[in-house]
Amino acid sequence: MHQHRHAAPRVPAGWPHQVGVIPSRAQSFQQRAEADRLRAAVDGGGTVVLRQVLTGMGGVGKTQLAADYARTAWEAGGLDVLLWVTAGGRSPVVSGYAQAGIELCRADPDDPEQAARSFLAWLTPKSGALPCRWLIVLDDVADPADLHGLWPPPGPYGRTLVTTRRRDAALKGEGCHLVEVGLFSQAEALSYLTTSLAAHDRHEPADQLSALAADLGYLALALAQAAAYLVDSGESAAAYRDLLADRATKLTDLAPDALPDEQALALAAVWSLSIARADTLRPAGLARPLLHLAALLDANGIPQDVLTGEVARAHLAAHRTTPVPDPTAGPGPVSRPDAVRALRALHRLSLIDHTPDTPHQAVRVHQLIQRATRDTLTPDQQDQYARTAADALMAAWPEFERDTALTPTLRANTDALTRHAHDALYRPDAHVVLYRLGHSLGDSGQASAATAHLQQLVEITTRHLGPDHPDTLAARHHLAYWRGRSGDAAGAAAALAELLPDRLRVWGPDHPDTLAARHHLAYWRGRAGDAAGAAAALAELLADRVRILSPNHPDALAIRHSLARWRGEAGDATGAVAAFAELLADRVRMLGLNHPDTLAARHHLTHWRGRAGDRAGAVAALAELLADKVRVLGEDHPGTLTARHHLAYWRGRSGDASGAAAALAELVADRGRVLGEGHPDTLATRHSLAYWRGEAGDAAGAATALAELLPDRLRVSGPDHPDTLAARHNLAYWRGKAGDAAGAAAALAELLADKVRVLGKGHPDTLTARHHLAHWRREAGDAAVDQSTD
Repeated sequence: MHQHRHAAPRVPAGWPHQVGVIPSRAQSFQQRAEADRLRAAVDGGGTVVLRQVLTGMGGVGKTQLAADYARTAWEAGGLDVLLWVTAGGRSPVVSGYAQAGIELCRADPDDPEQAARSFLAWLTPKSGALPCRWLIVLDDVADPADLHGLWPPPGPYGRTLVTTRRRDAALKGEGCHLVEVGLFSQAEALSYLTTSLAAHDRHEPADQLSALAADLGYLALALAQAAAYLVDSGESAAAYRDLLADRATKLTDLAPDALPDEQALALAAVWSLSIARADTLRPAGLARPLLHLAALLDANGIPQDVLTGEVARAHLAAHRTTPVPDPTAGPGPVSRPDAVRALRALHRLSLIDHTPDTPHQAVRVHQLIQRATRDTLTPDQQDQYARTAADALMAAWPEFERDTALTPTLRANTDALTRHAHDALYRPDAHVVLYRLGHSLGDSGQASAATAHLQQLVEITTRHLGPDHPDTLAARHHLAYWRGRSGDAAGAAAALAELLPDRLRVWGPDHPDTLAARHHLAYWRGRAGDAAGAAAALAELLADRVRILSPNHPDALAIRHSLARWRGEAGDATGAVAAFAELLADRVRMLGLNHPDTLAARHHLTHWRGRAGDRAGAVAALAELLADKVRVLGEDHPGTLTARHHLAYWRGRSGDASGAAAALAELVADRGRVLGEGHPDTLATRHSLAYWRGEAGDAAGAATALAELLPDRLRVSGPDHPDTLAARHNLAYWRGKAGDAAGAAAALAELLADKVRVLGKGHPDTLTARHHLAHWRREAGDAAVDQSTD
């Protein structure tokens, strides 16, 4: 801090006159857009905007921007008086003003307060006095309250420039203009590193410097200290990045021995004072523990509910940094408004960006503030807070993922937490958020990503917990499920067939997890083409479930549901109707008319009535069911949307193809809005819409729509997924119906080879492809087609 000496001159100093020392220009100083904005705001303000406030997080370069402006204005002869004050508190501001008063208006050096008031009075414009063009820079104001009564007076020739990390309302009053100072741009950061290293005859690959700049979050102070470290240590940029990525390395280990550009603090210490001050703001003691949680989550956006929900508030109450009034009573509860106020306290100190208007990404934190915060935690603290953060994510995760903006943010935060927490989420067991992440990926239409995540989860749980640990077996079970959902039904069945003996060995034959494995094995066998085998396996499983539990247990009812379905898929549609009718009566008796499981049983009963030949009855029943689903579940619930899809299907099957197409056109828009344009259900609706457009007489339109759908199917599901193969099949069919029989035959020939490879020769879909290939070859005039293939 610059020290001002109080020495009274014999006469007032002449103009131009400078009091205080402008910080030296930083090596490789970058001209930035903020400098132009500042100059335009100050020079173009006239008499309206007299106070400019540069605000931003510590380390973005506010002081250098202010110094550049002051130096440029001084050297250009545009000022008569320049005062620079390092304003970390009220006392240095008073001292700086006093020194100016002593030098410029012969104030009493023995009374600094009076001397400061004399200087402020001297600045006030006076009629007939010679105009004085002055600039006062108050650098690094720690608290707006420190300036109470010390703001320079307004005037036509004077300007005040403040730099601060604070963003309080007190700095945004009339006559004040805030200039937000952000991070370097990618180009500015690369230019800075390149120039700084070149000044010491150091040259690094541009791609490594760009990556290093990104790793440091384009923060000016971090870039300066990293460049100094590289020069002093002789390390390469790649080696520095490896150190930065190493969890065992702390930011203090990456500080240069001598800080560049007269910097006072190493990077790790830059924000410590801000955190301490934020912790004193009301509600006192909550800012620091809240930052501890935010430091473990996604820097690019944390939902507000994660940091203000019940789990986070319990953490704040337990780790409040100020003593509670009665220690024997334990920590008192923290209200949601108090948690929000703690966020505002961190925001006011520029430690976070808090934007409540975007609640799903309300909190953003610079990655180096996160890193510095984590560095202050002991290993035990970091592990404990990581589990707490995981609990907070789970508490904020909706049961039904209808909000397409929220769930990607929750997944991004879980990804960040797994990177920062490392082993903590596997001690003492695998946290449920790890499984939820996989299912959320799959439910959003990213079945392949879900499979990849769960494969990794299997490997990590096996390594940390052992192959027979319940969490490892559960991960294998979930992995098999998403393999099936990604299109590999046979692979899912094979994986479950491998899991089942391990379930039997570890848990025994009657454990719920063993029975669940048998249930899902039967399901995927059915999806792989063996409906009769699935039904037989489920019949055996039902007997065991009833023996172990009771006929009315929810698991037994779920097996009856699956058994009825696969009996129908095996060819017994009438038996499926009877089984679902019996099941529905039991669901109503046990759960009531409005329970989701009851509604699901009604849904499947109507479907199999249609499959058994009563299409008009299926339409009528689905229309009634849809009204009940809207009433009970809501218009946008996935179950409601599925009912609309099936109602349109049975309308088409009942002869109203145009009505089916019209209903599906509306449903496509709603599914896209609720689930996302790339969700499998949205793509399925587009597929059905194309089909019924064709059935309504627009074969060319159907072919066009399927041609547009196919790239999206390939992107979302991959080339071998059954839904992708079905899209290719139907595209070929409608091309043929539109008049291109030869093109249809050629496409089906390619498709048949892929279906044989993916599904096998005997799969029903493969046989259907052979049948249609023969048909379109005949339509194309190929008289040599073997009739036996039809």
